[in-house]
Amino acid sequence: MSRKNEGQGSEATQTLRETAGHVTQSLRDAGSHVRDAAHEKIGQIRDRANEYYEQGKQRAREWEQNLESYVQEKPIQSLLIAAGVGVLLGILWKRR
Repeated sequence: MSRKNEGQGSEATQTLRETAGHVTQSLRDAGSHVRDAAHEKIGQIRDRANEYYEQGKQRAREWEQNLESYVQEKPIQSLLIAAGVGVLLGILWKRR
């Protein structure tokens, strides 16, 4: 092999190493962007889930307060409704 070919070979090797370095850095950068985007999305989902949870708790409290008011206003009707529901559930469970 001539010295000219050896020089070209080492230049090609150097160029290949530089290109590989650039590709490696690009992959690292892309990985960092993906990781950052995933963390941001997870944070958004967590925040939204917390909002839904709080809304559900608030609705349950309102339902409980409404039920308590109804029972206090109409105790006999409430008792009859509860008994009816109990009988219905008993019939359904007995059939199984």
